[in-house]
Amino acid sequence: NNFVDYLPCAGSGDSALCAALTTKTLTGVLDDCLCDIESIDDFNTFKIFPKIQKLQERDYFRYYKVNLKRPCPFWADDGHCSIKDCHVEPCPESKIPVGIKAGSSNKYSKAANNSKELEDCEQANKLGAVNSTLSNQSKEAFIDWARYDDSQDHFCELDDERSPDAQYVDLLLNPERYTGYKGPSAWRVWNSIYEENCFKPRSVYRPLNPLAPSRGESFYTWLEGLCLEKRVFYKLISGLHASINLHLCANYLLEETWGKPRWGPNVKEFTRRFDPIETKGEGPRRLKNLYFLYLIELRALSKVAPYFERSVVDLYTGNGHEDAESKALLLEIFRDTKSFHMHFDEKSMFAGDKKGAKSLKEEFRLHFKNISRIMDCVGCDKCRLWGKLQTQGLGTALKILFSEKEIQNLPENSPSKGFQLTRQEIVALVNAFGRLSTSIKELQNFKVLLQQTR
Repeated sequence: NNFVDYLPCAGSGDSALCAALTTKTLTGVLDDCLCDIESIDDFNTFKIFPKIQKLQERDYFRYYKVNLKRPCPFWADDGHCSIKDCHVEPCPESKIPVGIKAGSSNKYSKAANNSKELEDCEQANKLGAVNSTLSNQSKEAFIDWARYDDSQDHFCELDDERSPDAQYVDLLLNPERYTGYKGPSAWRVWNSIYEENCFKPRSVYRPLNPLAPSRGESFYTWLEGLCLEKRVFYKLISGLHASINLHLCANYLLEETWGKPRWGPNVKEFTRRFDPIETKGEGPRRLKNLYFLYLIELRALSKVAPYFERSVVDLYTGNGHEDAESKALLLEIFRDTKSFHMHFDEKSMFAGDKKGAKSLKEEFRLHFKNISRIMDCVGCDKCRLWGKLQTQGLGTALKILFSEKEIQNLPENSPSKGFQLTRQEIVALVNAFGRLSTSIKELQNFKVLLQQTR
């Protein structure tokens, strides 16, 4: 398997990880597309990462409304994580800009954010809890953003934003990181995703699955024999899994002295999850799929640009100056995505006979929708938050890729009935891609750290 020349090793005393990677001559082009990994690294580092980081700090994109209390639809609740970094600690509603709470039909100025309640919220975050705000239960909220077609396009099970259990969460105050949530409960979630939702027969076991009776020697023979669409589906899930694991390795609780936690990169944890020797060759495959997922979401961003370029679309928070700056930055990112010369060609998917392609696309959509429902089975609330957001972001990307005609025919000065994105989908799309951009940037950081520790 070709992969990025991941760690340039020089001199004597290089680590086993370093030696294993270079002896495999890990360079080259990704499977199922015409893009080399070095080009993605450069593009992400110099074009995308700095801008997407700035965009995620904007009020419009930092508040995500989510229901963390939906019951698991597949098995009995086997207990929630009791570790403090898994908990949800609601924040007062005054934290949320009134433009977001009211929807874009009500032009209010942004609420002040310097209240005592905000200080309490930030203090709660220091204790490791997820900060969120109870939703406004008024039925008139989100009038504009509730207008969308919920028929054939959705790849995700969307939360009901009007539910009393739906909460606003400040994503900046609740970074994705290692919480200590692991063991049988976490494995059960990922096992259900891979074993039951990746078009895979039960007789073929994925590698390194501790719940499976074998090590899955025939897994990749089976995978290579699949059609492109089903291979892509597996790679998307594997890439998402790899990205999440990278976030946990990069933002790990290194020590906690006198109640003051220190978070940072954990090289040992990274090696355990991605070293070719420790993972029996799986690590490079997982990271390769991360790059593939990045390409898919990058392509979706380039495709959805016309939707946001219309004057009728506002990133409304109630602060006119900030809203204009946010939209300008978003359009700048779209221009960058269009400038990338090695996009994944989604037209190669579902390109067979119309009846068969339509059936396969629907199967693809339902499999992914099922995975979004499995996220309600995650026992750690912070893990569930980020799992739901990144799954919804990928689902929104898929919705975009399969709605090209509708996007091309959008009216300039009125809402579209054929293609519409809710605010939650927009927030999820940007933040999910921001997570992938961060993963690739953190991967570069681990290269340096591994060189220093060899």
